[in-house]
Amino acid sequence: MTPSTAERPQMPIEDFEDLAAVAPPHVHLEFVDGRVRTKDPLSVEDFEELAHEAPETVRLEYINGKLEVKAVPDGNHGSIFMWLLRQCLLQRPELDLMPERGVKAEAYRKGRAITDGFLAPVDHFRGHGNWSDPDGALMAVEITSHDRDTDQRDRIDKPLGYAQAEIPVYLLIDRDNHTLTVFSEPKDGHYQQSPSYPWGDTVELPAPVGITLDTEKLKDYAD
Repeated sequence: MTPSTAERPQMPIEDFEDLAAVAPPHVHLEFVDGRVRTKDPLSVEDFEELAHEAPETVRLEYINGKLEVKAVPDGNHGSIFMWLLRQCLLQRPELDLMPERGVKAEAYRKGRAITDGFLAPVDHFRGHGNWSDPDGALMAVEITSHDRDTDQRDRIDKPLGYAQAEIPVYLLIDRDNHTLTVFSEPKDGHYQQSPSYPWGDTVELPAPVGITLDTEKLKDYAD
């Protein structure tokens, strides 16, 4: 991670003020070093109420019992998602790669994560609310953003949360390291396999995904 990335605030003060204005009366927020935090422990139910009232510019997650803010994607982030979407559609047209899908993650479905992509059979998400149960899904996808919480969130917390939810495959497209890491075979709350590949390699996504990624194009989005 570059120094400029590490120093970037998690959210603007204006977004925090908008969020604090709509927070339920029993949820007390504070703004510390560019991050939003709760003064008291936050339950899943309180989080869902807060997330429902949050302004459109603020995307909230609940990870390891903590309130987190997911960065708004930039142009290269969106282009990488579209690159992945095209390959999934060509090779597995019977599947949907849903962007920015809320997922019940972690043990006992107590976490709430916003995936950059969630792969499941066509119409799997029909009738779902804001947070989908992971049962029946094939893969969660995260594309790192240039914010200072990426390392903890995408490389440490989410592999654990998705493994505990028994999501078969977690694909991490890492823009800082220019790698793809393929987590698979969840068991006892951990992925048993997690090989990494440099951008430019041909990457085989394991069953039940069964998609081969030609990652040469990703080099165009290095930043």
